[in-house]
Formats: sequence, C-alpha cells, structure tokens
Amino acid sequence: MPMSNALFYGDNLVWLKDHKYFPDESVDFIYLDPPFNSKADYNLIFNEPGKLNKSQAQIKAFDDTWNWDSEASGIALNELAHNKPQIAEFISWLSRQGKPQESTAAYLSMMAIRLIELKRILKTTGSIYLHCDPTASHYLKILMDMIFGSKCFRSEIVWRRTASHGKSKRFAPIHDVILFYTRTKNYKWAYLKKPYMKSHVEKYFVKDEKGWRTNYYGNVLTGSGLRGGESGKPWMGFDPSAKGRHWAIPGEIIEEIDEDLSSLGQHQKLDRLYELGYIKIVEGQVWPIYERYITPTDGQNIPDIWAYQPYTNGTVFGTNNCIDEDIRWLSPQDKERLGYQTQKPVGLLERIIKASCKKGGVVLDPFCGCGTTVDAAQKLNRHWLGIDVTWLAIDLVERRLKATYGSKVAGQYKVHGKPYDVASAEALAKKSKKEFEIWAVTSIGAAPREHDGGVDGILGFVEQDKKTRTIIVQIKGGDALNPGMVRDLIGTVKKEGAAIGLLITLKEPTAGMMKLAVHSELYKSELFNKEFPSIQIRTVAELFNGKGFDLPPTQSPLKNAQLAKEQAQQLLQEI
Repeated sequence: MPMSNALFYGDNLVWLKDHKYFPDESVDFIYLDPPFNSKADYNLIFNEPGKLNKSQAQIKAFDDTWNWDSEASGIALNELAHNKPQIAEFISWLSRQGKPQESTAAYLSMMAIRLIELKRILKTTGSIYLHCDPTASHYLKILMDMIFGSKCFRSEIVWRRTASHGKSKRFAPIHDVILFYTRTKNYKWAYLKKPYMKSHVEKYFVKDEKGWRTNYYGNVLTGSGLRGGESGKPWMGFDPSAKGRHWAIPGEIIEEIDEDLSSLGQHQKLDRLYELGYIKIVEGQVWPIYERYITPTDGQNIPDIWAYQPYTNGTVFGTNNCIDEDIRWLSPQDKERLGYQTQKPVGLLERIIKASCKKGGVVLDPFCGCGTTVDAAQKLNRHWLGIDVTWLAIDLVERRLKATYGSKVAGQYKVHGKPYDVASAEALAKKSKKEFEIWAVTSIGAAPREHDGGVDGILGFVEQDKKTRTIIVQIKGGDALNPGMVRDLIGTVKKEGAAIGLLITLKEPTAGMMKLAVHSELYKSELFNKEFPSIQIRTVAELFNGKGFDLPPTQSPLKNAQLAKEQAQQLLQEI
C-alpha cells in the first residue's frame, strides 16, 4: 500500500514503476491533467519536448510541442512493444503520416507508457479521469480504449473552461474534455445531483405549508393498455387491468431515486417506492399517489456537460448561484489563482472526487502541478498522492496546503525525492543545475527568477511605510567559490535597489568571501527597529542544520497576491 498523503518529486514514470510505493491495485481514484500537445507555449508546464524519461523544468515558459526522435521511437516504442504491441503499431503508423503527426506520435508515446502503469495501480473498483482538450482528446480516447478497454469507458465530460473567444473562421473554443474510465464494471459511484431549475420546480411541484411537493396526476404510475405478466396484476388492492391500464413507472421517477432499481420487477419497484415513502395509499383514491417533498439534497442527476452560465442568478432553485457555479472556470483575478496558467478550479475536482471516491479512499494525481487535486482530496477527507517533475510544483503544493489547512496538515504527509542532506543536494545539482537552484531558492521561501541577471530568487518584506523591500538570492552549486562572487552580489543588490542579498553555496565559502559579507553595510529596518546584515552567506549544510538567514518576516512572491497582501496587512496590525 503506498504511503497515503505524500508528494513525489521527479519523473512520474519512474515513481509509478516503483512497486514499493505504487503496488498493484493500490489506488482508488486517478485524475491527470497532462500536457495537451497543444503546439503552444504555457507558463509553468514542466515537460521538455521529446524527453520521455528526462523531463526538465521551465519556470515560466513551456513549448508544448513534442518531437519524434530516436529516444521517443526507441525507448518508448520498445517498452510499448513488450506490453502493448497494438499500441506500438498504432503509434509507429501515426509517426509515418507526415510531420504534423510525428509530434502527436511522440506525445502519445509519453502518455501510453504512463497510462499502462496507472491501470496497474488502479483498484478493480477504481476510476480514472483524463483531462485533455480537443487537440488530442480523440487520440487519447483510442489509447484509453486500448489500455482500459472500450467497455470500461463511462463518460466523455465536456467542461466549459473559459468565456467566449474571438476566433476567426471557426466556432469559439471554450471547452475541455474529461475522459472517464473505470478499471472494471464494478466501480464505486455516487449519484451526484445538481439543483433543479426554479422553473422546473414551479411546473412540476406544488408549494404548501410543508414545502414543495410533487404535482403528478393520479395515474402517473400506470400506462394505457392491457399487459400480461406482473405489469397487469393487482398490487396493494389496485387492479390496473380492470381499468384497461398496466403498471408503468415513468423513468423520471426512477431517476429521482438514489438506487439502482433496474433489476427489480414492477411490483418490487412499487414496493420499494412505498417503503421509501414516495407512494401514498389514501382511502377512497382510485390509484396510489406518488408524492414527495423536495429536500436539500434533491435535484437533477448531473449530466456529462458541465458549463457554468454567467448571469443566470436566480434561475436555480434554492440558491442565488448561477448554473454550474460550483465548477466555474478561474478568472484572471480569482483569489484561487496561484500563478499557474493551466490551473483548474478546486470545485471541478471536488465534483469528480465525490462521484468516484469514497471518504478514506486514495486519490492520485501523477501530474499534480499546483496541487488542485491534492487540495480537493484533503478538503474531502480522502488520502492523496501527488507527483510532479519540478521542485517548483512540489514547493507550491506544500505552500498551498500550509496556507489552506495550516496545522491540520502539518506533519501529516511525506515528500519523497526531496533533498534531505548535503549528499542528496549534491546529487540534485549534478542531475540538474536549474532544479537545484529552484530547490535552494524555495527552501528559504523565495521565488525563482527565470531570466536572472545575477538573481536566482527573490522575496520581500514590508517596511514602516507599508511598502515592500526586496531581498535577492544567488545560488552557487558546483561552482569554485571566490570573493569575486560576493562583490558581484553586492553590485547586484545595488543595481536591483534591494535591501538585502543572500548567497547559498553547496561548498564552504572562502575566508575572503566571509570577510566581505561580515564587513558589508547593515540594513536598518524602521518597522522592526533592528539592523540586519545586507550580505549574508549560508551553506546548504547550515540550512539543513537549521541555521537560516537573519531576516525580517518575509512574504514570498509565490503566494497568491491577494493572500500575501492580506497577510502583510495583518502583520502590520499585530506589530
């Protein structure tokens, strides 16, 4: 059984193949929102085109274009040929259909080998939701049919992801596709409902002193004409044949019941409706009466089109919300936004998880990004597992959890793949200099800067005048250290107009470096009435041992802007 509540840093394929953490049939629910092969640039998408097992992070930009090269055709196809030869044949054929399809073939290779592992770890009662867009959804559905089986396809959900776009010579693209498959036909399912429309209630229900009740006519439980068998036989003293009718329960009534009655005969269905209180027998009435009052949990079964409709306030029964407002797309100014361009709303994941995973189940997101799935699972009392190839994403998920749940989540999860000592930090620096820099920068609460100009990270603090001062961070991994690096940092602090400069080194700094830092100017904070060294140096070993920098209380640019502003205002009120 995998460790419940855990983040995994690194290539998801490597982690998924590790049976220690991901044994067979160990996960109840999977949601994945991978790159789409959209041929576009995105912020904070973390896969390098054409590198199936050696994904590299980009802090701000990603070219979501996949290239068919020797690595893709070799490593991926060899693995697919061993496990799923029909998929290898399909992808190989696609790669020969011209330049545009080569990229699609490379993308599908990356996805196929991961989907095979995801099926392996999914329980027989489990479900998987693959979020994609029309760019590749048709190809991905073919893959899903080949891997999970076409009989395990359940739904193609259309989710409205944005408002209308002004595109020429075609209809505006405003939706994503979510492919819903299960491992077997015996899967967990909750019959989720959305509120009735107000006009529907006013048409089919009558309001009295108890609330809104059904307004069906007397013979609603029967149909015209005689029938043989159980449908024409008397039930509870009522004989439909005597009046030229037969028992026929309308489908909309059956749909209102949170049970599967399909295997029952007509008399058994009537018995169950009577037991549940939906049928009343009133002396003197010609027919049994179907009667039910609307409860807070009543509504329409959720269909496969999920589309928030702005400006529909007041049309939904029992609320002033708009249609499908719970899964509304994120606006640019939304408080939920964390700077992730492809971020999905937490309400969308809540709806999906509620439908297919019971409380206490294990939720996995192998492309967890900024952690929306993790957030929703934590909120709904499910265990969760998240994987991402970049440290920036893992760090952002941790910050999100801390900001949202605080002490409730502290110490309740593990982070696998995270550097935990100098040796593992050195290993990360050798593997990827950029990832090491991002890890080191975020380890002190700073945010990385992509086009650094001598600045690898940045954070800030609020001063007496309520304005934010800047702290810049430089990282030196495998570099040969010398005093010139400190002089450069001093110059960068002045050039940037920063208050303080920090230097994190993997190796021990030289005596000359420490001398320059010790004799640097002091920054005096008016708000905290304290002096801080303007140039400070710490080794990775010192950070591991708990010796941090001497700084005023800081706020990271990685935090949600509105949240950071509110916390800064709170800080000023407390001082």
